[in-house]
Amino acid sequence: MSRVLVIGAGGVGSVAVHKMAMSPEIFSSITLASRRKAKCDAIALSVKQRIGVTIATAELDADDVAATTALIKQAQPKLVVNLALPYQDLAIMEACLAAGVHYMDTANYEPRDEAKFEYSWQWAYQERFKAAGLMALLGSGFDPGVTSVFTGYTAKHLLDRIDTLDILDCNGGDHGHAFATNFNPEINIREVTAPSRHWQDGAWVEGPPLAHKQSFDFEAVGPKNMYLMYHEELESLAKFYPEIKRIRFWMTFGDAYLKHLEVLSNVGMTRIDPVMFEGREIIPLQFLKALLPEPASLGPTTRGKTNIGTIATGLKDGVQKTVYVLNICDHEEAYAETGNQAISYTTGVPAMIGAALILTGQWQGAGVFNMEQLDPDPFMDMLNRHGLPWQVKTLDAPLAF
Repeated sequence: MSRVLVIGAGGVGSVAVHKMAMSPEIFSSITLASRRKAKCDAIALSVKQRIGVTIATAELDADDVAATTALIKQAQPKLVVNLALPYQDLAIMEACLAAGVHYMDTANYEPRDEAKFEYSWQWAYQERFKAAGLMALLGSGFDPGVTSVFTGYTAKHLLDRIDTLDILDCNGGDHGHAFATNFNPEINIREVTAPSRHWQDGAWVEGPPLAHKQSFDFEAVGPKNMYLMYHEELESLAKFYPEIKRIRFWMTFGDAYLKHLEVLSNVGMTRIDPVMFEGREIIPLQFLKALLPEPASLGPTTRGKTNIGTIATGLKDGVQKTVYVLNICDHEEAYAETGNQAISYTTGVPAMIGAALILTGQWQGAGVFNMEQLDPDPFMDMLNRHGLPWQVKTLDAPLAF
């Protein structure tokens, strides 16, 4: 059994600590910290009422390395699970090094003043974590995270060689709002409005955001339009699977969401540079975030399912084969179990699993690791046992687009 400190009290943090509390044989003590302690206290109350487990809470400015280091030393965890904003990754990594504990997150670092997420900043910590004998696990969410492990499982068990890889992320849920985001609005909108980018024949191919659309019939959801996007796991998959000739990421969006986003972009509300308003600087996207529903509040009204998976084409025993590994998650079932909708659930459960594998020693090492570098089997087994069962399908032919 081990102690854990979770930083971040949004929907993902809520799911993660609920699921950790359900495994007391692994997580002997849980501390939840956030900038607003009241949010931690509300989650702690839910955990107590639903599961009967008491967790500790704390107020923390995770940008403050000294304060984070002090809290780590006070809570004495074996692992810090960073479920805060991606802007704070490096500060929390510094605190983990200072306090001598393992680190884990679900999303890679990006600076506040530029919509650019890449692993270079965190990969630069490789030697420091290695020298300290500590493990830093990056991207233990769903995508990145589960989709990375799906790829590792495909390479280990289903194909001898992967030639093409497509990641398909479909949210078939309806929350009843005219416009809302299912995770942090600021991060979501920065991601969606970025130029598209995919890996092909050893180089990046870039294009305008949301310019390439395809229709796909998702099991349990139905036909949906999905759009080619850049997503962070493409970078690590291209690095650790150099034999893959093409890697793409697709995400579904409804027409109403895209129309609202287009209007907001046209009037400047998605800008991340400061503008003057009544004598003070504001960042339009942060102001928009304040107007939109809190993602954690969408659970009671969200209906439908998510369907996220990987389609890989390659060779198996000398024969071309296409395999589809996927998970389907129900928004209402996720809410009934943890009080959160499926977008938070599909990230929070993998966060718990990654943490559990580190704490039990099934995943270990000194340095900075991405999910696809580690043995997929124990992670895949825990997905089935903790609410995210997966299936494997053999497709008759590769994707036609």
